[in-house]
Amino acid sequence: MQKHSLFLRVVALALPLGLAALPATAPAAAQHKNSQSAAAKQSAIVPAPFPADATQHLAQLNGDAAMPVLAQGARGPAVIRAQVMLDRAWFSVGEIDGSFGANMTRAVKALQLSRGLPVTGRLDEGTWQALAPQQAPAFASYVLTDADIDGPYVTLSDDPELQAQLPALGYQNAQEALGERFHMSPKLLAALNKGRPMQAGQALVVTDVGRASAAPAGATALRIDKSDRMLYLLGEGGKVLGAFPISLGEPPLPLGPLQIVSKAKNPDYSYDPALLRNPKSDQKLKLPPGPNNPVGLMWLGLSKEHAGIHGTAEPSQMARVTTNGCVRLTNWDVLRLSTLAGPGMTVEVQS
Repeated sequence: MQKHSLFLRVVALALPLGLAALPATAPAAAQHKNSQSAAAKQSAIVPAPFPADATQHLAQLNGDAAMPVLAQGARGPAVIRAQVMLDRAWFSVGEIDGSFGANMTRAVKALQLSRGLPVTGRLDEGTWQALAPQQAPAFASYVLTDADIDGPYVTLSDDPELQAQLPALGYQNAQEALGERFHMSPKLLAALNKGRPMQAGQALVVTDVGRASAAPAGATALRIDKSDRMLYLLGEGGKVLGAFPISLGEPPLPLGPLQIVSKAKNPDYSYDPALLRNPKSDQKLKLPPGPNNPVGLMWLGLSKEHAGIHGTAEPSQMARVTTNGCVRLTNWDVLRLSTLAGPGMTVEVQS
């Protein structure tokens, strides 16, 4: 994974002391600047300042139970809370990142479809109420351990020939490992914990995805919808039980029914340059297993040769990139999908 530098700088506007005697009505330019500053603060993914103590910060975040109307472009703690609730309900946004983007819009639409609500893609009162069973606190604290800090972690090259020499394609650092554990962007992890050192014993604020609801009952099939880059978990009569954002590839999957024919957890990867659009080596190689393996932590082989539903080393790119003919989900989504999907299940591919 080409991961994510820590960021989120808060810009503060300092007023000179000489402006203390400003008239009641400030000049238009100053008003515009102040309104820009207020808007920027409101749109911050993690508004600052926040308590340095993780426990106090957690209480502050979980104390906010507002259910504002949200739409694509929104950012902030309410968006994070909604993303966690969608994740728990099996309507994944991919990486939880605090930004209401295209993947979250797709997840909201899928939830609305499954609950018989108007399919708007907006998080309105009815959609919040549909998520009510998932309204336990969205944030949790996590205390870093020695294992979190020490790994083992690996430094990965882009060269598949060097990757093939490693015992495993593991995580590259603690931020990446924790991001996957809590289904969150390492950038969001950093923003929620700015100023807290990454050391054993340090408490962090994380997204609480451990409260996921029980797996939907009665799953009978999967549907891959190319137009909206989503994989749907279906029940009797085609009822939508869950949904996950996906990346699709070239050459494209054929339209119509396929079947899952195999399932392998933590697989290795057969690197064949003849099957890749932009190979980085002209040699056939076997890449070792691990979360940074090209097919991630799970492979569900399809009845089309060389095609499968699998994990990814790049969760931040979900539904944003073209792959090599397969169907990618985040590692955590494909792992939970695999608890309900396996050999013999039908996969309908639609345009």
